[in-house]
Amino acid sequence: MEKSSSSIPPEITEFFGQKGGRSLLVKGGAGTGKTTFALQFMEELIDSEKSLYLTTRVSDEALFQHFPWLKEKEMRARIIDSGRVLLQALAPGDKEEEKPKDGRVEVARDFLKSIRKDESGPPTQVDRRLFSVLLEENRMPELERIYDRVNAILPEKATVVVDSVEGFVNKYGIGIDDLIITLQKDLVENSNTNVIFVLEKAEAPDIEYLVDGVAQLHRWQMENRRVREIRLLKLRATEIRQPAYLMTLHGGLFKPFEPFEYSPTKGTKWEPKKDLNGFYSTGIENLDHLLEGGFRRGSYNIVEIDNSVSSEEYQSILRPLFLNFLSQGRGLTAVLPGGDHPSSIRQDMVQYVEPAVFDGNVRILDHFILRSDNPYIVALGDPKEAQKNYRDAMQALDGKPIIDYTGFDTLEYLMGNKMQISELLTGVAKLKVSQNLGIGVIKPGLKLAQEVVNMADVYLKIMSINRCPVIFGIKPSTVVYALVNDREKGSPHVKLIPIV
Repeated sequence: MEKSSSSIPPEITEFFGQKGGRSLLVKGGAGTGKTTFALQFMEELIDSEKSLYLTTRVSDEALFQHFPWLKEKEMRARIIDSGRVLLQALAPGDKEEEKPKDGRVEVARDFLKSIRKDESGPPTQVDRRLFSVLLEENRMPELERIYDRVNAILPEKATVVVDSVEGFVNKYGIGIDDLIITLQKDLVENSNTNVIFVLEKAEAPDIEYLVDGVAQLHRWQMENRRVREIRLLKLRATEIRQPAYLMTLHGGLFKPFEPFEYSPTKGTKWEPKKDLNGFYSTGIENLDHLLEGGFRRGSYNIVEIDNSVSSEEYQSILRPLFLNFLSQGRGLTAVLPGGDHPSSIRQDMVQYVEPAVFDGNVRILDHFILRSDNPYIVALGDPKEAQKNYRDAMQALDGKPIIDYTGFDTLEYLMGNKMQISELLTGVAKLKVSQNLGIGVIKPGLKLAQEVVNMADVYLKIMSINRCPVIFGIKPSTVVYALVNDREKGSPHVKLIPIV
C-alpha cells in the first residue's frame, strides 16, 4: 500500500499490502455501502495511475452525482464505464481511447526487463490465457481495456475494482465463477494485480473459495434505528484481530470505528464550554446540538447503560459534563454506580482540573463507610452520624449550581423494597425547583427502571457494538451515534458521529 488511512479497517490494508496480488470479494445487500467502500479504498490507498474502476451498475456521470468528492480526486481517468466502452466498440468510426505515448516509459520498461534475472520477481506482461478463452464466446471491450491498462502499469502493482460482478456476467451471459476464476488466475495470481469484486447479494458460498478474502457489509435495525457494520469473514495470510467493525456512510463516506480506547492527554486543562440560556452544556458539542442546547436547567435526565458497556466507555460521556461543571466552580454530589470508586473518580478528574477544585466542589456519598478523611467523601454508614455528615457536606456547596448524580443500582441495593416512588418524585420535584441538574444512571434488571424513566426529561441509552460505544436518544428520539475520541483536541474531548 502506498498510502495509509483510518477509513479502511487495518486488516484490509495489511491484506492488500502483502507481496503479490490479492483478491477481495465485497458482498452485501442493496444500500449497504459496497460502492462507497470500493471507491474510497481506491481514492485513499492507491495511487491514481495504478488503479482502475470498472462500473457496470451506473454510468461514470451518475457516480460523480452520487459521490461529488470524486471530482476533487481526479477519479475520471480511473473509471471505465462499461456501457460507454461497449458503445465505443460497436459504433463505427469511434476510436478507442488513445494510450499515452511516452518514450521515457517505454525505455524504463525495457530497462526493467533487461535487468530482471529473478523469475520470482514481479511480471512485466499481463497474463491473458484464461481471458482468451472467454473472448472466444464474446468480445468484452471493457475487460480488454482493463488488461491493456494493467499491462501498461506492470511491473508495478495495479488495483482493479469490478462493480458489480452480476452486472458484468449478466451483460455477457457468462457464469460468475468463470469471470472470477479468469481474473483470479490471469491478474491476481499471474500478473501481480489486486482485484476487488463487488457482489450485489449478501451470500455467495459457491464462489467465496475462489478468492483470497471476503468482506460483508451488513445493516440491521436496533430499536428501530439503523446500524451498519463491515464483517471480515476471510483474509488469507492476514490475522483478523477485529472480526467486525461498526461503520457509517455519514457525508457519503465510508468510515469504520475501531475499538474505543481512553488515553488521557497529560497536562491538558479543561476549558469550559459556554452554556446557552436556560441550559447546561454537556461538555460535548455534538451532544449539545443533539439536545438543542444541552441539559435544561432544573431537569432530570436518565442515562441507561447496557451490560456490554465498560466503565471507561460510559465515563467518556459523563466526564466532559462533570468537568464543565467543576471548571466553573459548580458542585457535584454523587451516589456512584456499582463498580465505581471515589478515589478512581478523583484520580481521573484531577488530570484536567486542580485537585483543590475537585476537593472543594465534589461530595461523593458513601453509605458503606463509617468515617472519611477525605473532604470529597461523605461517610453515611453510621446512622447516628449520617444526617450530620450530609448536612455538613452540602453546606460546603451551598449557593452553587450542582449536579445530583445517582447510580440507581446502588440506591436500589441500599433501599431495597423500602424505596418508594413517592420519594423519588419528591426528590425530582425539589431538584427542578432548585434549578440544579439531575443525572441518573440505570442498568438492565433494575426494579425501579421504568418508574425512573417515566420521570426523565431526557432519556439516553449507551450500548457497545463491536467494542465501539454508541449513544442514542429515546427522549428525544435520535439516530444511533458512535462515540469517538476527538483527535484534534485530545482526551477527554469526544465526538459523536451519526450512523447513517
